[in-house]
Amino acid sequence: MIKMTAHRIVLRIVLSAAIAGLAGCVVYEPYPYGYAPQPVASTFDRAWSAALGAVQDQGVQITNQDRSSGVIDGRRGGVTVKTRLVTQADGRVRIEFNTGGNLAEDPNLSDRIARSYEARMGR
Repeated sequence: MIKMTAHRIVLRIVLSAAIAGLAGCVVYEPYPYGYAPQPVASTFDRAWSAALGAVQDQGVQITNQDRSSGVIDGRRGGVTVKTRLVTQADGRVRIEFNTGGNLAEDPNLSDRIARSYEARMGR
């Protein structure tokens, strides 16, 4: 009879441990079907918008813009501005602001465009 009692005690301990283990399980509710995360603008989209705005902020008249090739060309008086955006292999966007023409007319234009771009990117 002692073996039977010891067997029942062990059985009760095992069952109690199993029930206690199940009490720790958590079931999360599924997301509602109408919910969708807000789309985040791609890195290139943000950089393109910031570059275009920065050039315009400095009074440059846009003469050509080709988003698919990442080119923005413009002119301010006798100074030409060439902006190039290139997506690199790691997903970052490299941007270049180059000026040409009569640079004596506005020697700091490229620097001002770069600062305006950085401000638009939140840096």
